[in-house]
Amino acid sequence: MVEQERLVIDLPYEPRSQFLSFHNRTKRFACLVVHRRGGKTVASINDLIKRNIECTKEAPRFAYIAPYHAQAKDVAWEYLKRYSAPIPGVSFNESELRVDYPNGGRIRLYGAENAERMRGLYFDGVVIDEPADINPRVWPEIVRPALADRQGSAVFIGTPKGHNAFYEIYDSAKSNSEWFSMTLKASESQLLSQSELDAAQAAMTEDQYAQEFECSFEAAIQGAYYAKELSQAEADGRIGNVPYDPKIGVTTAWDLGIDDATSIWFCQQVGREVRIVDHYESSGVGLDHYTKILSEKPYTYIEHILPHDAEVKELGTGHSRLQTLYNLGLKARVLKANKVEDGINAVRGLIPQCWFDKTKCAKGLEALRQYRTEWDDKNKTFRNKPLHDWTSHAADAFRYLSVGLRDNSKKKWQQPSTKWVV
Repeated sequence: MVEQERLVIDLPYEPRSQFLSFHNRTKRFACLVVHRRGGKTVASINDLIKRNIECTKEAPRFAYIAPYHAQAKDVAWEYLKRYSAPIPGVSFNESELRVDYPNGGRIRLYGAENAERMRGLYFDGVVIDEPADINPRVWPEIVRPALADRQGSAVFIGTPKGHNAFYEIYDSAKSNSEWFSMTLKASESQLLSQSELDAAQAAMTEDQYAQEFECSFEAAIQGAYYAKELSQAEADGRIGNVPYDPKIGVTTAWDLGIDDATSIWFCQQVGREVRIVDHYESSGVGLDHYTKILSEKPYTYIEHILPHDAEVKELGTGHSRLQTLYNLGLKARVLKANKVEDGINAVRGLIPQCWFDKTKCAKGLEALRQYRTEWDDKNKTFRNKPLHDWTSHAADAFRYLSVGLRDNSKKKWQQPSTKWVV
């Protein structure tokens, strides 16, 4: 029997000593918390290439997922091409940001803003970059199931942005035997000169430097609208177990999405105390889905608050979403148009009165924590408007709740005689 000649591929990558333990890991999952310019993207891209080459399964599939498709191209595409180029028979698809390998394998770049396109695919391995900027639903609902039948691997890489989904992954990984975890601070890595670190520290706020270079999860998210109020709520013990009281009616507030997510908050009001007992968000489904979800919950509803554009008629149907919901059996109050700034101030005034259920409102709270102003990279300053990303839907719905409760403050809240059919 003739022994098949083994092909030796020399990739133009020399791992930094700081990443050797990552490349030599035996764990299926990994979490890398690395300072800016620490080399986490280069290391993870080469890790994907190596795993693809060594994969013996039929038609291997690997993915690099960034918060945005354009970001994936800017950050990772040149690296992926450079380090894959020496492999004989490799081909590049520029329009799809895809590299095909002679073993039938493929590595493709994705943006999490269009995560639905990954639903139903399979992956043998993924890298999720900056998960703090990605909707927390993407990992458990879309990416994790795509790894199941092939027992694919996952690597999370990023720099901290407060206590969020990435922090929870990092915190869990440290004590989970199935995970490899690594934290690389600039003061310890020796990858950047001290003079460069001194210059960066002089140009940044204390929180900015602690977050970007010292990997601090405790530093405040820059530009976050509700960081102070939510931190105080946490300190006061107002984020925890908040059970539903069946003797008190429930008010909901909606942000209605058409091509993206619809978000709903559920609250009970007792005097000045507002109990946020639940939150729900989904996308890609009709309004009948949400009325069904409401009917399946054990709540007695007294009011549903909708944004002002709920009364706008859609060209396709000639009906407004308010009319559609009414036809589905849901009665609602539509708010008057308000300035976003006015709504943000209403939220800041409401949060000190709120008690949040930590479990049922986890994703909504995460969105409120990360809801922030838009950064103007050209002028190096924050714009006077919110950044529109995955956090916007829950934040907008909570803004409508705050305005709705404020404008309805004189109404006497009481248990209705019958349960609304929704």
